[in-house]
Amino acid sequence: MTEENLRSAAQPGSGEVTATVIVNAPAESVFKAFTAWERQSDWIPFTKVRVVEGDGGEGSLVEAVTALGPATLRDEMRVVRVDPPYEVRVVHFGRLLRGPGVFRCTPMGEGRTQVVWHEWFHLPGGVAGRVAWPVLWPGSKVSLTQALKKFARLVEAGKI
Repeated sequence: MTEENLRSAAQPGSGEVTATVIVNAPAESVFKAFTAWERQSDWIPFTKVRVVEGDGGEGSLVEAVTALGPATLRDEMRVVRVDPPYEVRVVHFGRLLRGPGVFRCTPMGEGRTQVVWHEWFHLPGGVAGRVAWPVLWPGSKVSLTQALKKFARLVEAGKI
């Protein structure tokens, strides 16, 4: 990956998806659970996550491979900012998934945290990709929301 490739991928794309959940746990616990990259495999369906380079902090390379039957999607991302316990920013720079993403924890008091996960993807396929996005977007939002709900349950149960 070149610096130019990363800079290009860091520009927000036209495919945008956001999911939000309230976790009944302090922001520090929520943030620590989210940045336990390999444990994301526990709550993101069909996905195996691993740190390929670095310690999981800024500058690290993280890979998420989603496999459903014979279909496999490899998501490569660089961790570009870590601001515990509030925010993690990544840039997806693979061939298919490209664009910035952010995970934010907002303390709400009384041990509650609002989590917002936001992604801005470059849509592949030119005009066809932009036309297909409105059809694909609801599924992306539902999937992301369901993953975050599972994440919240695991954090609240002390399992991650």
